[in-house]
Amino acid sequence: MKILAIETATEGCSAALYLDGEVRERFAVAPREHSRLILEMMQALLAEAGLQVTALDALAFGRGPGSFTGVRIAAAVVQGTAYAAELPVAPVSTLVALAQGCGHETGMHRVLAAIDARMQEVYWAPCEADEHGLMAPVGKEEVTPAARVQLPDGEGWGAAGSGWGAYGEVLTSRLGDRLTAAPEPDRLPHARDVAVLGAAMAAIGDLAPPERAVPVYLRDHVARKMTPLDTPLSC
Repeated sequence: MKILAIETATEGCSAALYLDGEVRERFAVAPREHSRLILEMMQALLAEAGLQVTALDALAFGRGPGSFTGVRIAAAVVQGTAYAAELPVAPVSTLVALAQGCGHETGMHRVLAAIDARMQEVYWAPCEADEHGLMAPVGKEEVTPAARVQLPDGEGWGAAGSGWGAYGEVLTSRLGDRLTAAPEPDRLPHARDVAVLGAAMAAIGDLAPPERAVPVYLRDHVARKMTPLDTPLSC
């Protein structure tokens, strides 16, 4: 299976190529440069592998929540490229991708992913790994003040994301002794984890047509018609 994935919902900008279980990634912390960098990253990965976009099985992207502009960039680039190459898409939650990276690197099976949403709020989702180590949300993703974050039952929680940097004291008080590892406030979502989750979606046929490559903001009042921000990747 061959999947090209991108993630631009936070200050981290990344692209990854999933090739039958092997993942190659380009990653940079580059606020306000995502629209310039992401196509270069995608093209570099394909050139390295000697592939054209049309040889892929699907495109995956971090659909948000996160930075409004960053989420729009990922959705627009993937939608345009998917239309041009006639490929299906895998919209992957940025919060779940964040938890996936944390779980993979630390061995934690439960992770509360939280991204700073500004306006005194956080985007958050408690996630749990299945028997294959793939994270999924336990309940729905939400945007609320940190003091209203709630956890399902269970012990052994890890914590990751910029929300912990902004509201760590409040969030830690919410978790209490269920937090069994130090929070990782500097951890960012990566395209490599979007690729792994996208490959799992493709394996069960859970893919969507290009028009379903749309952002998820969680804040209803920012939703508006998306227009392409970049030229689609050359096919």
